[in-house]
Amino acid sequence: MSRRKINIGLLGVGRLGRIYARYLSTVILHSRLIAVADKDAELAKQVADELDIEHSYAEPLALLDERRVDAVVIATPTHTHRELVEAAIAREKAVFCEKPLSLSLDESLAMKQSVERSGAFFQMGFMRRFDRGYMAAKQKIEQGLIGRPLLFRATSRDPYPPSSQYLDPKSSGGLMIDMGIHDFDLALWLMGEIKTVMTIGGVLVLPYLKDIGDIDNAIVSLTFEDGRLGVVDLSRNGVYGYDILTEILGTEGTLRVGYLQETPLLVMRKNNIAHDTVPFFEERFGEAYVRQLQNFVENLLNDRSPPVSVVDGIKALEVGVAATRSYQSGQAVEVKSVAAG
Repeated sequence: MSRRKINIGLLGVGRLGRIYARYLSTVILHSRLIAVADKDAELAKQVADELDIEHSYAEPLALLDERRVDAVVIATPTHTHRELVEAAIAREKAVFCEKPLSLSLDESLAMKQSVERSGAFFQMGFMRRFDRGYMAAKQKIEQGLIGRPLLFRATSRDPYPPSSQYLDPKSSGGLMIDMGIHDFDLALWLMGEIKTVMTIGGVLVLPYLKDIGDIDNAIVSLTFEDGRLGVVDLSRNGVYGYDILTEILGTEGTLRVGYLQETPLLVMRKNNIAHDTVPFFEERFGEAYVRQLQNFVENLLNDRSPPVSVVDGIKALEVGVAATRSYQSGQAVEVKSVAAG
């Protein structure tokens, strides 16, 4: 697309969608957010009015039928992704789709086939790949700074859970697919292919999750194809703050990505030293979200291939599905046994 600005439509203005709307309207260069859509028509209009966006719709297909829209950013619930991606592709729109790709591997394979048949531009949203710390870690690994990476360890803890409606696995995919997928993508990106997973977990804090079929805490052991090891711990109950930490242990050193102290201030009193913590995901990864969306726009302007593809979305989803099945069965699961196609 050889034009100065990309006209963008945003599908979904929920928790993350509102953040995307603000970034696309204010800080992303060479983008023009001209339309938003959400099943909550009043919310869509409110966001449009606040950010001086031309159009708001209650139906996503109405936005996709807007001929001036060049590209769409999809930030709707996961169970809607396939329909919206395929509808956007049919209308020759470039697509940015938030993680996870979909709820099922059959759906994800169908989406991949649609992308490949059409030749459409499709970029997955895994914002941690655009975080300065993770980008630097990837570079250091490739430079051989820590020798051969041997062990991957990741922690993801939310300070409080989202709404029960959001947590419903029928919409989100559940703890491993909705939350763990970030860590699984990082493991694949930084270490390589994963052979088997073994999950233990349970409902330890939020009893209502039993009724909707999900859990609130889990530990997932990973074995990579070449025998190297990994472990991911996930929690909806990190009450002290938003805690995202990743370590890669190598033969000649270790990389640690993440921080918990938000403000560079220590309060030191008698018998006590304290600091604040990271409140939640926007504070921790706001810069990464901006960099990710800017990358999407620049890829379209400069006719570049997406750095995070539909295949990356499928691979992370495969690990998430395998981890979920491992918890359900109590047995280790080979990732290739659930592979799409």
